[in-house]
Amino acid sequence: MSVRHLAVIGLGLIGGSFARALRAAGEVGRISGFDPDAAQRQAAMKLGVVDHVHETADAAVRDADLVVLAVPVLHTGEALRACLPGLKAEAVVMDVGSTKQSVLREVEAVCGWLPPWFVPAHPIAGTEKSGVANSVAELFRNHRVIVVPHAAQAPAAKALVTKLWQAVGARVVEMDAAGHDAIFAATSHLPHVLAYSFVDMLARLPHSDAIFPNAGGGFRDFTRIASSSAEMWHDIVRANAAAVGELLDRQIDELQQIRQLMREERWDEVRALFARARAARERHLAQIE
Repeated sequence: MSVRHLAVIGLGLIGGSFARALRAAGEVGRISGFDPDAAQRQAAMKLGVVDHVHETADAAVRDADLVVLAVPVLHTGEALRACLPGLKAEAVVMDVGSTKQSVLREVEAVCGWLPPWFVPAHPIAGTEKSGVANSVAELFRNHRVIVVPHAAQAPAAKALVTKLWQAVGARVVEMDAAGHDAIFAATSHLPHVLAYSFVDMLARLPHSDAIFPNAGGGFRDFTRIASSSAEMWHDIVRANAAAVGELLDRQIDELQQIRQLMREERWDEVRALFARARAARERHLAQIE
């Protein structure tokens, strides 16, 4: 057993799944939790995801060896501040947010420095469903987890986090914060913006009532992520706005170029673009998780 007492702040899909996974792996003793939503606290207890829930974050983390901040990225600083009064000196704190530069800025603003005991992490796993009721112990198995050590990082804290992610079946990769945010702006954040925008556009068409009942598998595949938590993805896009905005500008330019090719009936060039995209995806398909 690596962690005698785990505290999960934010009893949703990721926080709940991490608690379940550690318990299934035999790596944790007692699990406590806090969520501002009473319904999530009750569900976590009923489902056996945690052993105890608390009314405040500082009570949940008292005597915890590892604290997981599984909250929307723009609330990381707020969650950490709420935990500090109950945090013991030797505790390790890890976040699981989808942006890293914004998280590090918030942590530094709260503490006045980047604490050696804080370990930024980002599991590349999840579904469009949210809430602790959808948490599963196998969520992270065979998926990557990005660990983003900072200049003040304590090696022992990073080693503990790495060991725990590996214990639940994940493959740990290290990146710097700026590189992380640039990569996931491209592979995750921008695709969510496009999916939300596309569905919203269709829903506002005069004949939208006829569109959705006739949608096929391709539509479901492309728009699945538009069923994700709007609040969570608002926070992610806002936290990584510079990188997402730059890619969005490039995507808009690409779409305008395609539109021009269509206007000019340059269909060979349209087909060539489609072929290039297909070849690129097929070439990299084995690396996509």
